[in-house]
Amino acid sequence: MSDDNRKRDYPNRFLITKEAAKLLRVNSRTMDNWRSKGTGPAWRKHGGKVVYAIEELERYSGDDNKTHVG
Repeated sequence: MSDDNRKRDYPNRFLITKEAAKLLRVNSRTMDNWRSKGTGPAWRKHGGKVVYAIEELERYSGDDNKTHVG
């Protein structure tokens, strides 16, 4: 995703779980499962809310070291 498109679609550098799931094209529940298992993209809490840095989501998405099934 280009920087211009990212800034237009996601003006905040940090996304809540629902927004992060949309960016990765997975269900929010999948994000919750990954987080509870200690897998998936890096996350942090801001004011008690789980958030994901866009850069971390892009890094996770492009990580070729993950196990692929299929």
